[in-house]
Amino acid sequence: MFFKGFTMSIPADLRYTKEHEWVRMEGDEAVVGITAFAAEQLGDVVFVELPEVGASLEANGTFGVVESVKSVSDLYVPISGEVVAINEALSDSPEQVNEAPYGDGWMIRIKVANPADVESLLDAAAYGDVTS
Repeated sequence: MFFKGFTMSIPADLRYTKEHEWVRMEGDEAVVGITAFAAEQLGDVVFVELPEVGASLEANGTFGVVESVKSVSDLYVPISGEVVAINEALSDSPEQVNEAPYGDGWMIRIKVANPADVESLLDAAAYGDVTS
């Protein structure tokens, strides 16, 4: 999949939201970040605010803020659960969100409250339709 004029791919092994967050399941935990499309639209990320470990999150609520040279945007929770880890490296190197949005630019790990919620998220093809 490719976005309008972009050469970034949409990983098929992830699930997505219409708000441009992605989810990678690892056992009963979900790793969450923003998509390459979102990172490209934001421009250079200069600051990321994330929740504390132990925070309880509800799907469709916010879990933090990402600030770029262009704007400040809320980060939306794709699924309900408890934060079990945050990417602390982003406080010193927020540019990882731009450089590796599906790798070192991940944001939080959530212990998933209801694994069925993941299935309600968009697959790569449906997310591709959102970005085109």
